[in-house]
Amino acid sequence: MRVINRALLAAALILPSTMALAAESEAKNDQRPPETLGYVEWVVMQDTSLRLKARLDTGAKTSSLHAVNVEPFEKDGAEWVSFQIPLGDHEDQPTEGELDHEDVILEFERPVERTVLIKRKGAPSQKRYVVMMDFCIAGTTHTTQFSLTDRGKFSYPALLGRRFMRDDNILIDSADAFMAEKECEYMTLEELATRHAESVVEEVDPDA
Repeated sequence: MRVINRALLAAALILPSTMALAAESEAKNDQRPPETLGYVEWVVMQDTSLRLKARLDTGAKTSSLHAVNVEPFEKDGAEWVSFQIPLGDHEDQPTEGELDHEDVILEFERPVERTVLIKRKGAPSQKRYVVMMDFCIAGTTHTTQFSLTDRGKFSYPALLGRRFMRDDNILIDSADAFMAEKECEYMTLEELATRHAESVVEEVDPDA
């Protein structure tokens, strides 16, 4: 009677899969040459043309985005989340002088990718929702996971972590900022407010 070592069998099954994933990751990085960016850069959220300052932090694995009024809901049997980005918390959007940043609050809805539990010293643990977001940095569009959290008291509304740097072959110069040679297209505060108002009208009344 032949006895099969289950541990060896499991290793034999897992190893090819692991090697395939590693090869895929290496191939992706080989296709994109390494790019060096500063520890702070401009990013533009692709679906809104919202421009924000982002800190590139090798000490964080997952990127994070400033968001308030984060509320989960169900859509088509899947878990989604709604959230707002009040532009008055970080006045990064170029303006023509007609509006104040305090007057503009952007609203978003995204499917939930996963949730994380953040342990905080001297405070209760905090549940955070993670969503996928498209953004542009240094003239190139990327997609990565962002945890949603109130960053109103931080200097930068967005933080880009190691997951983004690893997946897109990004190197960080911790001694310099705003090193990107290419820019991303963005809107002024007034253009952003007008576009957002039009999208809200379309959602409420598609025939308007």
